[in-house]
Amino acid sequence: MKPLRSARRISAALLAAFLCVAHAMAADAPATPAAPKPPVPLLWKVSDADNSVYLLGSFHLLKTDDYPLPKETQAAFADSESLLFELSPDALTAPDVAGKFATAAGYADGRNLQQVLPAATYAALDKLAASSGGVAGAMQAQEPWFITLAISIGIAQRLGFRPELGLDQHLMQRAAEANKPTAGLETIDAQLAALDSTPMQEQVAGLKEFVDDPKKSVADMMELHRQWRAGDVAGLNRTMREEMIAKTPQTYRLIDVARNEAWLPKIEARLSGSKSGDTLVVVGALHLLGPDGLVEKLRAKGYKVERICSTCK
Repeated sequence: MKPLRSARRISAALLAAFLCVAHAMAADAPATPAAPKPPVPLLWKVSDADNSVYLLGSFHLLKTDDYPLPKETQAAFADSESLLFELSPDALTAPDVAGKFATAAGYADGRNLQQVLPAATYAALDKLAASSGGVAGAMQAQEPWFITLAISIGIAQRLGFRPELGLDQHLMQRAAEANKPTAGLETIDAQLAALDSTPMQEQVAGLKEFVDDPKKSVADMMELHRQWRAGDVAGLNRTMREEMIAKTPQTYRLIDVARNEAWLPKIEARLSGSKSGDTLVVVGALHLLGPDGLVEKLRAKGYKVERICSTCK
């Protein structure tokens, strides 16, 4: 999922409370090496007799220290005639994106945040907002998934992550500079529909986890980034996919499984004819993990699949 700008338009006071925690956690984190090694890529090559598709697992917000990209990713980009992203660059910059996001984040049935949250969770949210001079009432019109997403983005930015440095955004810019065609695997409407269709009970559970233990939320985000940098497929599978299945199984089905299935025909189309050339597909790392991921789905269809990683065992 892309961290759209409109998702950050949330109660500044609530966000400030979480950012104070993020600041403290960042101060306690180990210092980044002066010249960190490039990340280990989450990169696979899928081939048939004619063409190849590279599958690259993205982290949607990154730091300056995450660049330059590893040589394997650079080579895959150079070898690809075109790129596919979750959303096309044009979709991300369309003038109606903010309005669509605001509509999806609202309550279609007339309810509000206080009505859908347990009293204890709403009180905890209000207390957290009050610690920075705000009130939870400022968020009454937004559904829990939207609030959780906005807080996540805010925490990430306080830790030094930037959406404009995300792997998707970086490669979109590189593609534009190299005049390489780009396209999206889905529309903004489809992506928002997936977010908005997640069960309210699971939305509430996700927000409750943030509110109950802000420090853990920050620590989890830092750990995910560490695992992504290390190219740790097993670790990411545990902390992203398996945890999501255990805590919010229907959300996992809607956000990961259903979208992967919808994307598969578009990816296979890039393998079906010799004239299409090679393609670099850039999606969130979650979409490449486990038996429901694109890597194993394509392997099961008989394509040759190999991980491209010079430092992996």
